[in-house]
Amino acid sequence: MMELRWGAKGLKAAEGGRAVLLAGAAWLALAGPALAQQALVMIPAAPAPPAAVDDGLGDTGYYLESDLLIRDDTNKTMTARGNVEARYQGRTLRADEVVYDTKSEIVTAHGHVTLINADGTAQFANDMTMDKDLKAGFARGFSARMDKGIKIASDTAVRRNENITELNQAIYTPCVVCAEKPKPTWSISADKAVQDKTRHMVYYHNATIRILGAPLMYFPVFWHPDPSSPRSSGFLVPRIQISQRRGLSYSQPYLLAISPSQDLVVTPQINAQVNPFLNLNYHKLFYSGDLQVRAGGTYEKSFDNHGDRFGDATFRTYILARGQFNIDKKWNWGFTAERASQPLIFDDYSISDVYLQHGLYSGDDHRLLSQLYATRQDDRSYFSASMVSVQGLRVVGVNSLGIGNQFENSGAFPLIGPMLEGRWEPEAPVLGGRLRVQGSGVMLNRDESQFGEAPYSYTGYKGADGVDSTRGTLQADWRASKIIGPGIRVEPFTQLRGDAYRVKDVFLGPVALANGDTRTGLDYTRGLGVAGVDLSLPFFRPLKNGGSVVLEPLVQLATGSDSSRVPIVVARDAAGNPIYFNEDSTNFELDESNLFDVNKSPGFDLYEGGTRMNVGGRATVKFGDGRGGSLLVGRSLRTKVDPLMPTRAALNEKASDWVVAATLAPIQGVAAFSRARFDDDTGHLNRIEAGVDVSKSFGYTSVRYLRDNQDISGYRQENLDFVGGVKVAKNWGVTVLGRLAYQDARALGLPQSDSKWSWTRNDVGVYYTDECIRVDAIVQSENRYTQTTSGLRLKTDNTFMLRLTLATLGDTR
Repeated sequence: MMELRWGAKGLKAAEGGRAVLLAGAAWLALAGPALAQQALVMIPAAPAPPAAVDDGLGDTGYYLESDLLIRDDTNKTMTARGNVEARYQGRTLRADEVVYDTKSEIVTAHGHVTLINADGTAQFANDMTMDKDLKAGFARGFSARMDKGIKIASDTAVRRNENITELNQAIYTPCVVCAEKPKPTWSISADKAVQDKTRHMVYYHNATIRILGAPLMYFPVFWHPDPSSPRSSGFLVPRIQISQRRGLSYSQPYLLAISPSQDLVVTPQINAQVNPFLNLNYHKLFYSGDLQVRAGGTYEKSFDNHGDRFGDATFRTYILARGQFNIDKKWNWGFTAERASQPLIFDDYSISDVYLQHGLYSGDDHRLLSQLYATRQDDRSYFSASMVSVQGLRVVGVNSLGIGNQFENSGAFPLIGPMLEGRWEPEAPVLGGRLRVQGSGVMLNRDESQFGEAPYSYTGYKGADGVDSTRGTLQADWRASKIIGPGIRVEPFTQLRGDAYRVKDVFLGPVALANGDTRTGLDYTRGLGVAGVDLSLPFFRPLKNGGSVVLEPLVQLATGSDSSRVPIVVARDAAGNPIYFNEDSTNFELDESNLFDVNKSPGFDLYEGGTRMNVGGRATVKFGDGRGGSLLVGRSLRTKVDPLMPTRAALNEKASDWVVAATLAPIQGVAAFSRARFDDDTGHLNRIEAGVDVSKSFGYTSVRYLRDNQDISGYRQENLDFVGGVKVAKNWGVTVLGRLAYQDARALGLPQSDSKWSWTRNDVGVYYTDECIRVDAIVQSENRYTQTTSGLRLKTDNTFMLRLTLATLGDTR
């Protein structure tokens, strides 16, 4: 066999070996047609291809190696045969035979053609023909492997120009295809697929989406964006539900990419038993922040749990808007605007992610917050100014049959604002400690009295003007820290506070007037103060594996002004007992988080004072591998009974309940916690909250349990929440979610013996997932209030949901 070497100075021949050709000007350009790739919607653009490895050939040099190299001057061709490999500009071409026609400047490759690009993508064909400029080309038996596992194949491929490529009898899939799995999990097959690089789109004619080779959906015309476009308009994954209220429900989101910085998702919900519902989700990015507006609506009558309609048809709408923007490095401002025309609109139409924190403040479940705020923060100070309005969507006035007679009256919620809060700390220590100065002020204005609504509903208050108030507070906190003797940590502290109140529009009603109350408003000021010291003596022992054991006794001594509440009577109950002004401290729990607080009250209207001692002990164990645990036991002791403090947790007594809190991480992937209160006299468990989280390769679970013998309403509260998922096979799994709750019959006016446990929600789902598909089927059962001709009733709503996610095709995972 003859070996030919053709360098810059001529042609050399030798016996044996393989033909190798190096040249300074390429006669064979290696590149393949750019074909349809990923169907991407709303995901970041693919990263730029890596730079080609420097092989010493430069931009114009090439390398050619084969078993035989034939130069035919008569026919103006050069032919390489047998295990041909050619490299040019970081690309590699392999084939059984490569022919270059020097007259027509056409390159033809035959037999097991493989073209590997510099970015690692590859094209395969039985035969491939290209012109020298690569503006046109043709391939038979074509296939390609692209980024993120995308595969595409066709009988023939024609590249019309550098922007248009046509594939005939094409198939597209991101799934694994091999000898053991010849059929992809899902694919798109079409008579013709056309990639338009100018529009960054891939178009299909007579397209069929197949699952395991079986046809699922047929589209005469179908299209999706190619990877060169980071975002493009198109359909997203649909949502299919079957519920008792709406029957079969199909939601089809469509993404409209308005510009690189804004988009709109339009999602019509088509329902079998009630009118369609339209959801809109607009999002825009600014250089200083972002804006999101969710809105939706329909024109429909009221309907019950079975989809039976009644009453007059009205427009039913909602809006959930938020925005947050940076003014400069220290200042920012934002807003939320949340309102619904009907309280049950989110439940009736299964609108998700409603009751989330989007602004400076967060609301409770089934309550909407609209707020406007501005904040300033630097290393030493913080300031915020805000206004907040609340819309209540909860059902109140539930009778013994479980029928509610009304929704919350939003007029009984105050308009909060302006509300000002500020903190400042001097950079230098003051008297050897840290000084913090705080200021706070708020105005509350009500349209209607809250005492005319559940749970109050006292005679004479319904329809009256609500209580309005203004409060201003100035507070200074000082704390120092010293280590003395054998390691005793001493932290002296003091707190001084002044409050000023103006309360007006107090509607006394006939019961209050009968008790001699005549004032309708009052101004009130007070000064408060406390001083004390925190003491602890940590005992530390290192462990051999890098961990440690810490035992730490804790003591807090405090004395100061007596406990104080705003002594303004704003109403009286039916028995004539006074109801004092208290807007922000109606209830709080005693637990490990506030046991050693100087003032355990979470708000301003109630202040903990007097002489008391908070004592406890904490043990912490940590191992070098992350395992460990902690235990805290403590209580609060007072010198005298304090009737102003809440009776729950016995904070009004000389000795409070025992507080116990523990955490445990026994093995990797498992974490548990528990916090509890035990009665001081009997040792009886009054309250416990516990949970465990497990995350392993085979699945995950999270369980939460709560029991409170007497909640804020005076009734027993108990529930069990859990969520989890387990892989039962390589690609199959089961998910569960549920809440089991205890219903105290006394809350419905029934005897305690009628109390019972019931499921308020439970979901069971089955999923299949692999590298290119996920299918979720979920059955959900949830107790929801529904409108009926006789009132609001709590009913069980059963729903079946199906979600199909195809990787790269409208995939938002």
